[in-house]
Amino acid sequence: MIEFRNVDFSIEGRPIVADVSFNVPRGQTRVILGPSGSGKSTILRLLIGLWRPDSGSILVDGEDITQVTPERMREIRKRMGMVFQQGALFDSMTVGENIGYTLLEDKHDEDEIEESVQTYLTQVGLDPALRDRMPDELSGGMQRRVAIARALAARNPDTLLYDEPTTGLDPQSAERITDLIVQLRDAMGKTSIMVTHDIADAFKVGNRVTVLDRGHVVFEGTPADLAEANSPFIGEFLAPFRKAVAAASRRMETRGVGSDPGPRHQAGGDP
Repeated sequence: MIEFRNVDFSIEGRPIVADVSFNVPRGQTRVILGPSGSGKSTILRLLIGLWRPDSGSILVDGEDITQVTPERMREIRKRMGMVFQQGALFDSMTVGENIGYTLLEDKHDEDEIEESVQTYLTQVGLDPALRDRMPDELSGGMQRRVAIARALAARNPDTLLYDEPTTGLDPQSAERITDLIVQLRDAMGKTSIMVTHDIADAFKVGNRVTVLDRGHVVFEGTPADLAEANSPFIGEFLAPFRKAVAAASRRMETRGVGSDPGPRHQAGGDP
């Protein structure tokens, strides 16, 4: 569904990503992993057309978005839902207004918007009664769920893009967010790209993983392949997380990547 072919991008002559290639089949999740400054978030900006690469191609459903008009890019972008770092909710709007923002722009009537808000709050495991709360009245994990609900409500996109979705969350809330990402992929068939520096996220969520180092792809494969990789960079990068990697590998052996991640939380249950 999504393919990067030999993509290069630089800012003021400084390479940000170099010769990056990968593809994401429909209904699968690609994790873009790497340390800070490796070019991870640049991948998302290129994909949604905020930046245009210096060379290479980016295909969405076979269409090269590097060659389309701004008007056509806006149409393509409507098929993507973006979950920003820290959620990026509008703090002056209620939960319901945040989720229904795009629907209001599209001139849906109030009843349709209200029904959609309740549907997507339920979809992400939150009580619809939360629609009248302000974002600062919710926990970090609940805010992140609202951000995912907003992305889903934005024209029910084919593709979900996550930029560091668990950053700043406590381990329990982070676990619930990754559970939700897997659920949306497996139950709703959403194609996803998740940018993260968190090894545990990559092993839990990804069908395949791309690791970047200073803009270059230094690994491409499954999470199981990553656990066995022995290049100097991968070894150093994984070293602080070896216990987590070993535990994730054992889980994959018993249930497989992309299968049911276990019991779901109860609605509205983030601490």
